[in-house]
Amino acid sequence: MSGIARTSATGADGMLPELLAWSSSFHDDRALVREDLIGSAAHVTMLARTGIVSTADARLLRDSLRSLYQEACAGTLALPSDEEDVHMAVEAELGKRAGAVAGRLHTARSRNDQVALDLRLHVRDQGVALVGELGPLIGALAERASREKDVLLPAYTHRQRAQPVSAGFLVAAWGIGLVRATQTVIFGLDQIEMPLGSGACSGTSLPIDRALVARLFAPWEPTRNALQTVGDRDFALDWTWGVARVVLALGRLATDVVDFSTSEFGLVRLDGAISAGSSMMPQKKNPDIFELVRGKSARAVGNVVAMLALMKGLASGYNRDQQEDRLPLLEAGPLARGCTRVVSLAVEHVEFDAERGRRALDEGFTQATDLAEALVRRGVPFREAYKAVGALVALAVGEGVSLRSVDASRAHAIHPGLDAESLRALDPAAAVAAKESIGGTGPRSVDAQVAWLRDRGRDCAAKAAGHGSLALLAERVFAEPLELS
Repeated sequence: MSGIARTSATGADGMLPELLAWSSSFHDDRALVREDLIGSAAHVTMLARTGIVSTADARLLRDSLRSLYQEACAGTLALPSDEEDVHMAVEAELGKRAGAVAGRLHTARSRNDQVALDLRLHVRDQGVALVGELGPLIGALAERASREKDVLLPAYTHRQRAQPVSAGFLVAAWGIGLVRATQTVIFGLDQIEMPLGSGACSGTSLPIDRALVARLFAPWEPTRNALQTVGDRDFALDWTWGVARVVLALGRLATDVVDFSTSEFGLVRLDGAISAGSSMMPQKKNPDIFELVRGKSARAVGNVVAMLALMKGLASGYNRDQQEDRLPLLEAGPLARGCTRVVSLAVEHVEFDAERGRRALDEGFTQATDLAEALVRRGVPFREAYKAVGALVALAVGEGVSLRSVDASRAHAIHPGLDAESLRALDPAAAVAAKESIGGTGPRSVDAQVAWLRDRGRDCAAKAAGHGSLALLAERVFAEPLELS
């Protein structure tokens, strides 16, 4: 151990090796090395522009950091593993390459605000990537919804057949749920501020320029209170919550596919390209991909709970407990992006069974509410219409027939409004077409939902570009002049 972060006052001989190994975060946070190098380059640029470090020293430091960054991107960077964390490992390696000038890197900076920056940069990069991948999926669901408007099937409440809808309406529901989840991720990205310059807990007496660093990481603004900044993990809570929302939305889509592909429902068919077989039963086509998406929501939810439990009751300022944020925070992005990618691939291989959907509607009583509303349109109070149709359903159940099969004269005997004209509402296509209220299953309403989904899908690209990936930030930071022109 090089002892960069120790003095004679803190024990120059260093921590016991066993305790250092147990407490080190290096194994986890080395995944943040690119973020750490970009943050250090931005910090060095600011030190040069404010005159705290000479331009010559800053150039040597930043050139060395750039070299380390390029190696990190190529996967060839080897850092000393006997340091407490990735930050000290980077500084130790920099010392080997840049010599004594590496000792200037940590001027006006603490590991507290350094890790606060690295984690925010990671969330930003992963969030941008996730939103960028969700946009095409939302757009694909919009196109699928538009294509499936003429396929009819039952909607379900309490997992029982409820009312007729179009398959396009169901797909639009999947898409809109995913948009809402995506907006949660975007909200979290929009809340992040630039923490560097907060120091250990109270800022610094050196004449730093936090606004300059914030500009390099635009659209960020500098954080407002150093003590709050170094102890803050709100951005990580927002991130893990947003990811959980995304994976839960994908899980609900997945559950519909799993259920509807069973012989009990039979409303969708799975292409062999996305089905798994059984090791024992040769006839099985299992929806494993969708079950796994649903299952991974447990980990996404667990990461939120882990972050909430970690931050519960912590005192103001930085506490070493917060080192335990790495696993839930670092897992969140790959988890959500993996689920997004497999759903994007698999959902196109799910085919709706139009004939089975029609039979499901004919076998049940899903048009009962539509018949009651037909009576309402003729002036019958809703509760009276509700009871009349309920009596008609009871008659059909007793005779073992569908509502559409009840003789018109017998229906009329139950209520005078139940005549041939009102009974036309029992046609599933007519029932679907009639629901043109905003958000309904009618064709024009679904068209409006599709248009909204298309717009939101396109918005994702703009939102992602507004924050920028880590690679784009690196280009900006390493290109920034060290001297004012």
